[in-house]
Amino acid sequence: MTFAEQVYQIADELRAVANLGLHYAEDQYNKERYGRVLSASAGLVAALEQRSPDEVLAQFEDNLSHVSPHTGAEAAVFRDGRVLLIRREDSGLWALPGGLLEVGETLAEAAERELFEEANVKGKATRLLGIWDSRFTGSHMKAQVYTVVFLVEAEDEPQPGPETTAAGFFVEHELPDLHGGHQVKVPMAFKLYRQEVPVPYFDSGEPV
Repeated sequence: MTFAEQVYQIADELRAVANLGLHYAEDQYNKERYGRVLSASAGLVAALEQRSPDEVLAQFEDNLSHVSPHTGAEAAVFRDGRVLLIRREDSGLWALPGGLLEVGETLAEAAERELFEEANVKGKATRLLGIWDSRFTGSHMKAQVYTVVFLVEAEDEPQPGPETTAAGFFVEHELPDLHGGHQVKVPMAFKLYRQEVPVPYFDSGEPV
């Protein structure tokens, strides 16, 4: 991991500890102590991003339920040896269709929903390809995220959605500029799809 990624991870761990403490603390002394931990976490992120610590802290205080890593789901749609990618509006880079789960849906349902929202493609998740830890993919996420990638069967022609500017299929040796983390996940998805490596994939605890 880069220095910035290490600091983000430390800040995220401090935030989780502080939020859990604030949730269960009963006396004012412990509430103030965990509040200081939360402020320290916000200060680390603010220093990295050259933002106001108060601005970051306000976002943290609005997310007191966060005490564990986030969970995301992505769809891998293959057609004629090519994989479907979307170009993100925020970064201008390409990625598998996907995003964070919503309350009340399964991992597979989230992958199918994100596929439709980002590429206007309706599909059915048929196989779990792998689970990735954002710490080991170079995703530059501010919070730790576990991403579950499903093989999804679909026949619709892709079109960009509200949060994407383009969508299309790409062969393995001519991939576009990929969004953080997808430099690892997309090439591995090809291998998992062809079953060249054991399926499903999971992080062993060492960087890929």
